[in-house]
Amino acid sequence: MELYKTNQLKIYNSLSKSKEVFKPVLEGNVGMYVCGPTVYSNVHLGNVRTFMSFDLIFRYLKHLGYKVRYVRNITDAGHLTDDDAEDKISTKARLEKIEPMEVVQKYTVDFHTILQKLNFLPPSIEPTATGHIIEQIEIIKDILDKGMAYEINGSVYFDVLKYNETENYGILSGRNVEDTIENTRVLDGQSEKKNPQDFALWKKADESHIMRWPSPWSDGFPGWHLECSAMSTKYLGKTFDIHGGGMDLKFPHHECEIAQSKVNNHVNPVNYWMHANMLILNGQKMSKSTGNYILPNEIFTGENSILSKPFSPSATRFFMFQANYRSILDFTSTGLEASEKGYIKLMEAIQKLNKIETSSSSSIDIKVWKQKCYDAMNDDFNSPVLIAQLFEAVKFVNLLIENKETLVAEDLEEFKLTINEFVFDVLGLQDEEQEGSSDKISGVVEMLINMRKEARDNKDWALSDKIRDELAALGIQLKDGKDGTTFSVN
Repeated sequence: MELYKTNQLKIYNSLSKSKEVFKPVLEGNVGMYVCGPTVYSNVHLGNVRTFMSFDLIFRYLKHLGYKVRYVRNITDAGHLTDDDAEDKISTKARLEKIEPMEVVQKYTVDFHTILQKLNFLPPSIEPTATGHIIEQIEIIKDILDKGMAYEINGSVYFDVLKYNETENYGILSGRNVEDTIENTRVLDGQSEKKNPQDFALWKKADESHIMRWPSPWSDGFPGWHLECSAMSTKYLGKTFDIHGGGMDLKFPHHECEIAQSKVNNHVNPVNYWMHANMLILNGQKMSKSTGNYILPNEIFTGENSILSKPFSPSATRFFMFQANYRSILDFTSTGLEASEKGYIKLMEAIQKLNKIETSSSSSIDIKVWKQKCYDAMNDDFNSPVLIAQLFEAVKFVNLLIENKETLVAEDLEEFKLTINEFVFDVLGLQDEEQEGSSDKISGVVEMLINMRKEARDNKDWALSDKIRDELAALGIQLKDGKDGTTFSVN
């Protein structure tokens, strides 16, 4: 692995708008924060694509040997569509006439269930906004003390124009303060903010607002942007390596995070800003109102009017990596079908690896191919180029078997290891046919164990021994204990 770790990993930094050689704050350690879901509805397929992109990045950094602390939050309070609206969770709770935390629980479970089906690695820490109200209040106090925020009628707002006198509000998105006026909603002149660009750090809750906490300014709730500044710096430090999220979060969410954190800690909070691009459906933006919309679970069950048939989680995951995370990806039935065929070919090739023979010479230069795999991922996690190299490996496998060509034993082991690491560890695919077969085998063995128990209860020792011995001949050992019979496969 050392040979390949020496190659420079370059990632696209949205702040510099260029690829940069990756240099962690602490050598050998990586801190990565990704904006998680607002849990007021079933997880959106576009969000799944974003989280999958960072799951790939998390996996590859770990594969390179970095110790990664990956923090992905849950927004369970304070997500405002604008500073004069009610947060999305409270709105959903009011519509469904249930407690806000029932909404949170329901859709957090949905989020975790979908990601588990798609074989995501869990983050190192998954903090919630409601679990960090105290930290958010302390940051607001600090920003007020430094004169970069103001309190009015029990709410606190960040003063963007004052901040912009010495700093650059717009450094990430490339917007200037004047441009942001056009993108800031003011309701009939009713806003209490000094300037339309200012954003809420704390909002006073009116009598009808369900979610509220005590603060020095009012009973209320924190602004949406503040939670990520509080949680990222608490768990990753004042400056950390990677902050990720969807392209739609670049402005205003991430722009506001930079401003808050710079005032609070006097340093740039993040070295590398990374943004995953949009997922569209059949060439158009996904929208519930137009019917051009599909939930992740509907892909797996086929219960939708968009796709031609059901697609498995691994086939779906494989499709998601057909484009680099920074590119727009069009989710189509045709694309999924092609991806499914490719996924099956890849799994079949992996199953054929044990049929390759070894000899004193190799007809294929495995090290050159392996280097190309690393070159692809070292170039801003370029998954489609990696997949192209994996299909080169499929060609190698078929060539070696059909032409009865050979590899040196050492090269064959390196070939097997590299394919398995990139397919299963880095891309996070699963051999679903093998897993399905394993489940079926387990079911058959359990059935035979029950038949053997029934034979023993009837004192039919001959049948009992026959079942045990024939399973043993197949490499399946039975072990009788006080809690029943278990089995292991040798």
